[in-house]
Amino acid sequence: MALCGGADRGSHSMDKSITLPPDEIFRNLENAKRFAIDIGGSLTKLAYYSTVQHQVAKVRSFDHSAKETDGDPLYEISVQEEITARLHFIKFENAYIETCLDFIKDHLVNTETKVIKATGGGAHKFKDLIEKKLKLKVDKEDEMTCLIKGCNFVLKNIPHEAFVYAKHADSEFRFQNTHPDIFPYMLINIGSGVSIVKVEAEDKFERIGGSSIGGGTFWGLGALLTKTKRFDELLQLASKGQHTNVDMLVKDIYGGAYGSLGLTGDLIASSFGKSATTDKEFSKEDMAKSLLHMISNDIGQLACLYAKLHNLTRVYFGGFFIRGHPVTMHTITYSINFFTKGEVQALFLRHEGYLGAIGAFLKGAEEDNPNQYSWEENYAGSSGLMSVSPELNPVQRARSGTFPFDMLEMDRLERQLVNLPLLQDATSYIPDTVDLTEDALAREYWLYCFEEALDGVVKRAIASQKDQPEAVERAEKFRQKYRHKLQTLRHQPFAYGSLTVRSLLDTREHCLNEFNFPDPYSKIKQKENDMALKYYLKVVKSVEELSWEQRQFTLAKGLLAGNVFDWGAKAVSDVLESDPEFGFEQAKQQLQERPWLVDAYNQWIERLKGPPHKCALFFVDNSGIDIILGVFPFIRELLIRGTEVVLASNSGPALNDVTNSELQILTERIAAMDPVIHAALREDRLALVQNGSSSPCLDLSRLDKVLATVIRERGTDLVIIEGMGRAIHTNYYAMLSCESLKLAVIKNSWLAERLGGKIFSVVFKYEVPSKAQEQH
Repeated sequence: MALCGGADRGSHSMDKSITLPPDEIFRNLENAKRFAIDIGGSLTKLAYYSTVQHQVAKVRSFDHSAKETDGDPLYEISVQEEITARLHFIKFENAYIETCLDFIKDHLVNTETKVIKATGGGAHKFKDLIEKKLKLKVDKEDEMTCLIKGCNFVLKNIPHEAFVYAKHADSEFRFQNTHPDIFPYMLINIGSGVSIVKVEAEDKFERIGGSSIGGGTFWGLGALLTKTKRFDELLQLASKGQHTNVDMLVKDIYGGAYGSLGLTGDLIASSFGKSATTDKEFSKEDMAKSLLHMISNDIGQLACLYAKLHNLTRVYFGGFFIRGHPVTMHTITYSINFFTKGEVQALFLRHEGYLGAIGAFLKGAEEDNPNQYSWEENYAGSSGLMSVSPELNPVQRARSGTFPFDMLEMDRLERQLVNLPLLQDATSYIPDTVDLTEDALAREYWLYCFEEALDGVVKRAIASQKDQPEAVERAEKFRQKYRHKLQTLRHQPFAYGSLTVRSLLDTREHCLNEFNFPDPYSKIKQKENDMALKYYLKVVKSVEELSWEQRQFTLAKGLLAGNVFDWGAKAVSDVLESDPEFGFEQAKQQLQERPWLVDAYNQWIERLKGPPHKCALFFVDNSGIDIILGVFPFIRELLIRGTEVVLASNSGPALNDVTNSELQILTERIAAMDPVIHAALREDRLALVQNGSSSPCLDLSRLDKVLATVIRERGTDLVIIEGMGRAIHTNYYAMLSCESLKLAVIKNSWLAERLGGKIFSVVFKYEVPSKAQEQH
């Protein structure tokens, strides 16, 4: 066990914010293996590792060696229990520490260690209480090491961890995509004083500077000037103040700007300068604001000088002085922008308050080597940025910098995730096409859309587990949780980083898994796969009879028609529910006639007249007609041309998307019918690899490491991305270093109109990077 004490200071604005019973806060405590606690002056951050038992849907092929009847399903579905690892982080006021320790003591069953590593004043203060309550020996751990380890961890594992704060923008929080290589960076930790740390590698960092003028200075001088003892109240005063009533500006001295030195008239010439020449009383608010500017400008200039001295452009700020407070983030941002003339941005972290606890946990868990895995934020169990008591009104909720029991959960992924090697520039890659945090109109539509779809999702979840009487109760709990998440995002769109259609879909999947609905569409997928297989040979034979040009167009149109079968699109699911006979030919008739909304088909055909591609990577989408009657005939033609094919499918279920385990079985069955597919499998010219995702969308910066290796080894020179989730909501603007084909049918009328089309409009986007263009 590890315990790390930080340097938080007085926040008393959360006294009324206990809104959840302890068993909902300290989740899965009975399976906790290891602990860390970071105890500051006012806040405690608890970290623990647990094993989580949840249900997963498994598919297993039947033995088809015996003569089959038409009624035999292709495979069986079973729901099994699986054990996975989860990290829990909880933040609460020190006032509740004794109650929390009692709860932990009463529910802790499987603890493996007798030692807690500790550091910091808060940890020392509560040392005796911890040893008495938990019967564990407290041992010291270095505070700065914990902080840096925690910072490295969140930057590596949470894509939208860092943000720029822009007070007057439509979206105050502008989240930054994490650079593939997070090093080097500078961390400015503003506690009582200021520590400036240069971080060059996982275990290589040094304190390169600092200052005694920090958060403690602001708090101490503020208390003397305003008689206000509470830190948050002091910030509240500052947010209402006008510093120009106290500070002497350039224009107060020179009557305007000092042009020859490039100083504007509104620039502060002397902090508190007017207090020496004016007899009047100054308000507490104005003095607090002036003090805040003075401290922030001093820290900002110091940070800029060190950043320039060490040639660092990534500068993160943390410590209790920041702690999500809009007023301090704004003043620091302004200062950095001024002193660097916009060359360096002040970056803040969503989970800044947890860094010490995360680092302490990692120190205590080194034998498990947690850094060898990839981790993913579990939206179902995390409370998000700036969460506050639900009793507060939306304006208070959005603006408050305080927290009740604040929670973060991270799930360990069994597979390590890396960038797609074929991204043209991994540092500038942004998966999502639209940032709903900034696009208010789109945000309102999609939040409404997901709320409207909730009844259908609940119905589907119950139907997938008809034999389990308690499924109705679990489905209702899912409804309540996901609806609450949507309501939170309506008022706090920045809660989990950039709000996108992908994050809304992923949050829904996390909530379904939370209540043991691992694959609500499993039976639908099974039925549609069985049905589509019966038509496979007929489709292939009809294509083979066509001329070369007709065959290419029919295959492309078949691929698009197959993509219509998407249970995630309400317009389609309504049709499939009401008309079970709706099939492949009917889907073709629904497609937009050429010219398509985005139509690069002619360029694609011209390319096909040239030499074959070496290897095509195909990110597949839906089960049933899509994969069997759309994708397989298409890749069959590529294989005949002499192109190797890698089919990348989801590692876990999402909507009716085909999973890798399902695809293995489907491919075996198709190979038994089709000698072309059979030969390609036997000769290793067709490979099936999981993509590392359980999402209906696709983040090319978080792919299975095995897939990345296969892509490199096979010399992949064509990437095909199919479907609305993977090619429209994400990756529409993704730039690759090889040829790419992005294909989708727009099955949402609002989105189609926004793109300038109608429902069932077609996107056929063929892109060639300039170098490859020259070669062809």
